[in-house]
Amino acid sequence: MERTAVNPVTWSQEMGFNQGEVVSGQTRTLYISGQTAMSRDGRPEHEGDIAAQLALAVDNLEAVLAEAGMTLANLLRLNVYATDVDALLAHYGVLAGRLGAAGVAPTTTMLGVSRLAIPGQLVELEGTAVA
Repeated sequence: MERTAVNPVTWSQEMGFNQGEVVSGQTRTLYISGQTAMSRDGRPEHEGDIAAQLALAVDNLEAVLAEAGMTLANLLRLNVYATDVDALLAHYGVLAGRLGAAGVAPTTTMLGVSRLAIPGQLVELEGTAVA
């Protein structure tokens, strides 16, 4: 598999994401359901703490990737949903740092939502990975 970044502008790269990516060659695709700050036994964690929720959501995203034999480096698309975008942006380095350490800048969309499916959850990560 080969990934080629498509960036007609450069500002997005400074924020940790590409405008587009072309994937060529034989691939496997993993579509990842929204991952939140849920414990392994399905309990919501870190009520009111968006930084801790974001870190656990990334952990849970990585767990799904690992189960499929992939890592964050395989993440091609990331959708980020937050009940408070400003609060999330103040802690976005938690996510950006982990993506940067994996050497990946997936295409990304961030949306503010009025609530998530589980009360008390503040952030949700949904992705597509290729290998």
